[in-house]
Amino acid sequence: MKLKRQSKIIELINKNDIETQEELARLLQEADFSVTQATISRDIRELKITKVMDGKKQKYALLPDETPVVSEKLIRIFRDAVTHIDCSQNIIVIKTLDGMAMAVAAVLDSMENSEILGSIAGDDTVFCVIKSEKNAVKLIERLKEPIGIKDVPND
Repeated sequence: MKLKRQSKIIELINKNDIETQEELARLLQEADFSVTQATISRDIRELKITKVMDGKKQKYALLPDETPVVSEKLIRIFRDAVTHIDCSQNIIVIKTLDGMAMAVAAVLDSMENSEILGSIAGDDTVFCVIKSEKNAVKLIERLKEPIGIKDVPND
């Protein structure tokens, strides 16, 4: 069932300009798939689906599985979406343009950094829990590099 549902998600995203999880859920239900918001979130993460700009609005898109291209695309998404990065102890807070937090969280997930315990994305904010405060500061330095920010918090 999961494989069929995820295949349908890919099909729907490729054929439609889907802006929200609610819209995706509605389309899946119309196709006789019973889904919850949590299921859709997991599927989006597993399928490496992110939001991309399409003119003046955003839509879900499946990133190609070509590692060098994906890396550059993810860096570009990160650079274009992030407005501020800071931390409090071992929690990194990343502010983004409206609606871009999930895309930034996908970038963090793609890093496969063992120091990142997990991240949560809202609409314009990502909370990222790091194993230690020292590692959080180091990660911020690495994250700020592609967007051209040099300062690091001195707490």
